[in-house]
Amino acid sequence: MAKIRVLVVDDSALVRSLLAEIINRQSDMTCVGAANDPLVAREMIRELNPDVVTLDVEMPRMDGIDFLGRLMRLRPMPVVMVSTLTAQGAEVTLRALELGAVDFVAKPRIGLATGLQELASEIVEKVRVASVAKFRKPAPVPAAPTGAAAPASTPPRSGLLGRVSTEKLICIGASTGGTEAIREVLVAMPADAPAIVITQHMPPGFTTSFAARLNGLCRITVKEAQHGERVLPGHAYIAPGGRQFRIERSGANYMAVVEDAPPVNRHRPSVEVLFLSAAAAVGRNAYGIMLTGMGNDGARAMREMRDKGSYNYAQDEASCVVFGMPKEAIAHGAVDEVLPLNQIAPALLAKLGSATERLHHRI
Repeated sequence: MAKIRVLVVDDSALVRSLLAEIINRQSDMTCVGAANDPLVAREMIRELNPDVVTLDVEMPRMDGIDFLGRLMRLRPMPVVMVSTLTAQGAEVTLRALELGAVDFVAKPRIGLATGLQELASEIVEKVRVASVAKFRKPAPVPAAPTGAAAPASTPPRSGLLGRVSTEKLICIGASTGGTEAIREVLVAMPADAPAIVITQHMPPGFTTSFAARLNGLCRITVKEAQHGERVLPGHAYIAPGGRQFRIERSGANYMAVVEDAPPVNRHRPSVEVLFLSAAAAVGRNAYGIMLTGMGNDGARAMREMRDKGSYNYAQDEASCVVFGMPKEAIAHGAVDEVLPLNQIAPALLAKLGSATERLHHRI
């Protein structure tokens, strides 16, 4: 079986050496070259035809974001970003994911040599995933909402969901490729949508910027979840990186629980944790959505949600960057509908709208 051919692009000689060593230790991959800036990398890509590129952000002559944008326009290929774990680094990394990068590794600011070695398993796993990831043209980022008419994918009546939104809860799980998939779902949500709770696999330091970026694009309020806050309609709550996030019921209200609990399925936050809590606390008032991602995190819990009466959606293989988590959820019998990404929000909103109409008739 052919090895995964990896090109390392980083202005630090130490990082280039460390990444090459980590890659070459793997039996299924090889570092075919290392470039110290994007212009050198451009020529090496032409000559070496790598399967995956690891790309730094801050480099001389051309920064990694400019290079990534050009690469995705001219020669799209799998890219794993290597970004310093800072607020600025998080913003830049999210922009890279918008441009088409498959995933990212949070590079430590201090103790670089030790830190990268500790991240070795994460680095090679993400390179493996990137090597088989599907490409789709990056969707244009919509302008910030102005309160004007809803997009065509949303129901025509803005008050359609108001009568049931306080009872319902939408639960979303995602991993590789999920930042853009989540964005596509959330921008379609009307201001009076039911509360939405989200677990996206992310390290500490990135979810705050991710939530802020989405909040500027959506009509609902998007924020990082805080322990003990009430989960409200018209809001989306993102699990903080490095912590577990679940839902509890307090009377008629849903409450956010954010805690320093151990990893589940090797993840913190874990989709399993959030979905199991939804099964227990929300039951038939929950709607589950499993988006693109590697692995099986959340599949068993999504089946538990369905057994308790939830209605669940999974993203289809053709629109996934990685069809791992949705595939596992489907295999577990946890899914009611499998849809392309751009059809999930309209289908959910139509389902919510029909539920509202039934409620009106009963009243």
